[in-house]
This record gives sequence, structure tokens and C-alpha cells, in this order.
Amino acid sequence: MLQDWLSKIGLPSEYLGASAIVVKSIVLLLLGLLVYHLAKAVLLKLVGFISKSTKNNWDDKFVAHKVFNKVAHFAPGFLFYFAAPVLFASTNRFLEFSSRITGAYLTLIICMVLIALLNSIGAIYDQYKISREKPIRAYLQACKIIVYFLSSLFIIAVLLDKSPWGFISVLGGLTAVLLLVFKDMILGLVAGIQLSSNNMVAKGDWVEMPKYGADGEVLEITLTTVMVQNWDKTISTIPAYALISDSFKNWKGMEQSQGRRIKRAFNIDVNSIKFVDVVMLEKFRKFEFLHDYIEQKLEELEQYNKEVDVSALINGRRLTNVGTLRAYIVNYLQHHPEINKEMTFLVRQLAPSSEGLPIEIYVFCKDKRWANYEAIQADIFDHILASVQEFDLRLFQQPSGADFSRLNG
Repeated sequence: MLQDWLSKIGLPSEYLGASAIVVKSIVLLLLGLLVYHLAKAVLLKLVGFISKSTKNNWDDKFVAHKVFNKVAHFAPGFLFYFAAPVLFASTNRFLEFSSRITGAYLTLIICMVLIALLNSIGAIYDQYKISREKPIRAYLQACKIIVYFLSSLFIIAVLLDKSPWGFISVLGGLTAVLLLVFKDMILGLVAGIQLSSNNMVAKGDWVEMPKYGADGEVLEITLTTVMVQNWDKTISTIPAYALISDSFKNWKGMEQSQGRRIKRAFNIDVNSIKFVDVVMLEKFRKFEFLHDYIEQKLEELEQYNKEVDVSALINGRRLTNVGTLRAYIVNYLQHHPEINKEMTFLVRQLAPSSEGLPIEIYVFCKDKRWANYEAIQADIFDHILASVQEFDLRLFQQPSGADFSRLNG
């Protein structure tokens, strides 16, 4: 009938067959476009109605990643599949070609829908707190690669009218080449599984890896890389498998604990260390954080030194200014509201060196926020460094230009 109409409008007979195929193809494509828009409108309206009656926002994620737009493409695909044998029944060669194109189109739609579903699943999962501890982005990317690979394989097989399993068997012989090409991807996948299963690093963790210039917060963990935003706002990209093969520091333990460590030492000039005399003792009794300590210590020393000849300073036990300083720092920190007394609490001497006697403070600050932590730590040492001279002690530091100028003068 179509060829008769084309003949009536004056089309040469040798072009009637090809022209009829072109006209039918155009009509079929237009119908497919119409069916797609109708299916899309119906699906989106149905989803909108359902989303209003549900409290979760899963459907919003599916809409945002256009899952239903992709599903609507099945409508013209099925139209082509069922209408082509009717329209092109008289042209076997074109019917075979159209069926291959339709099969490849449907395979492509399946691929698009699966990718959109994986994107939606990732977006939904990221809404939960567990996503920070157990990221699945690497797994989703691995699934996407598999989907793309299989879809490409099936599309080529359909277009060439070959069995896809034959292609797979051929690729099996190229395993070594594939392993070489996808080496980073495979290593990244294995690393991602290990990082996730062992809870080694997660999105939002503060990690430090000097080898790659990384010191900041983990932004994203992908199949092959881990992106870290450094504190200077630069971005460092670390190979995922490097976190398994190399060492790195994760500050998550500190963030989950009850305090942030303060570990800092200052050096005392050993030439200023001496026993406490009567004048110093009366001075120390006036210090609020030392009064009780002095009375208790004097009573303890008196009991110990009863049978000792104390006419020589070196005999028996005596108070020293550096020991009293340590006792003062302990009591000062015990009364500090920002120091956690339930965690490790040490004020200790380290081994003397050419730079004097180090006194180290090893405590934990309750406030773990960086700026507040630094301010609290600075206030503590401001007070301690200014108090050292009250114990007739001197801080040790390397001589500066000003020191040599005074000597010269």
C-alpha cells in the first residue's frame, strides 16, 4: 500500500522499495519518540504520587539520578521489537538488521538503568552514618566497570550476530594482558575491600601521609584513589593500594577518644638546679598549688632523716627546686579545667643532654578542636615558662646574637 502511494506521487519504481523502508523507519522512530515521552510522563507522575505518600527520600534519589527516565526508554525498545517484524516483513535483510539494532538498543538501556541504579544506591547509602565508616564507592565503581564491560561485549555480539560466550573465551586467553592494563584498578579494588573490611580509613577521617604530602580530611575513596583535602585546602590524591603497602597515620582514634594529647618538653639549665633552702621554702609555702605539698613533704622528710646526719646537704633526703617545680606543674594541671585527669597524666624528667634537663608534660586536653587545643596548650606553657624563674631555675636555650652582644659590651 505504501509503495502504491509512493508510485502515485511520481517516485521512480527502482526507488520504491528503499523509499518505503525509509518512510517506515521514520514513522517508527517518531512513534518511538512519542511512546518514550508518554511512558516518561506516566512513570514520573506515578513516582511523584508515590513519593508524596512515603516518608523516606529514596524515590527522590532515584528521580535525581534519572532512573525512571532511563526505564522509559524500554517503551520504544519494545515497540521496535514487536513492530519491526510487521513493518519490514517483506524485507528480510533489513528486518534482520533492525532486530540487531533493537537488541543492541535494549542492551544499552539495561546498562544505563543499572548504572543509574548504582548511582542512586550510592547516594542513598551516603545519607547514613555507616557510610563514613564503611564506604562502598569502590565496590560500586567495580560493579559499574563490570556492567560496562559486559554490556559492550553483548552489544558487539548482538550487532555481529555472534555468541557473547565466544568473545569471553577469547578474552580468557588475554588474561595476562588484561591484568597488566587493569593493574591499578585491580589493586585499587583489593585495597578498597581491605580498607573497608578492616575499617582502616573512611570518609571524613583525618589522615597523615607525608610521602604523598597528605595531611587533612579524606574527601572520597574511589576504586583507584583516595582524595585528601589538606588543611591548606590543597587536594592530595593517593593511590588506594598505597594505603595498604605503605604506612600512614589516622587520627580517628584521637577524635573518638576523650582527649587530645599534649606532649611537649622544656629544658632546664642544669647549673641552676639546687637544694631548697629556708628562704626558698618560705617563698614556696605562699604558692597556692604548693602549700599542701610542702607541708606533706616536710613531714615525710623529717621522718626519714631522723637517724641521718643532716649537717651536710648531701646527706638524707631534701627538697630540690626542680622537684618542687614538677610538683607545682602536677598540681597546676590537676586543677586545670581543660585537662582530662582520667587519661594518661605525666610530668616527667627525660634524660639530661647537652641542652639541659628536659621536663616533659604528657597529658590530654578535653577540647579536641584544633584552634581551642592549641590555645589551651599555649596558655599552659605560657604560665609554666613564666613560673620557672620563681623556683630559682633557668630555662636553657642556645645563645643568640643578643647574648653575644651583651658579652661584648
